Amino acid sequence: MADEPAVRLDIWLDVACLFKSRSQAQNACALGRVEVNGDRGKPHRLVRPGDRIRISLPAGRWRLVEVVGVADRHLARAAARELFLDHTPPPTREEIELRRLQRLGAPPQRPAGAGAPKKRERRDLRRLKEGPEE
Repeated sequence: MADEPAVRLDIWLDVACLFKSRSQAQNACALGRVEVNGDRGKPHRLVRPGDRIRISLPAGRWRLVEVVGVADRHLARAAARELFLDHTPPPTREEIELRRLQRLGAPPQRPAGAGAPKKRERRDLRRLKEGPEE
């Protein structure tokens, strides 16, 4: 086992493009959203080929990956995808429909750079939240 290549968990998650940055991977590990072989995945834990990683996703889903290779330097995205095998089951029809409904039911967002709401917009927002004035 000592002769197998190993790399820190947070670095591997970043290099394998499972998180956008190493700090996001560290944060996910600290919050207990990453498990390695059934144990809590701490950022400094060494990952070797054959390890199974379970990552918590929103809405109670999990992503299951198996480590195939390790690297400690950034690779092209296509090469990074070859570092793991994805065993995540596809979402069920109910989960897909639930996500669609959540997207449709999301509150409206002001466009970036639109500034503070004007008086009329504030009144309209208040009416939406509280109902019509009586």
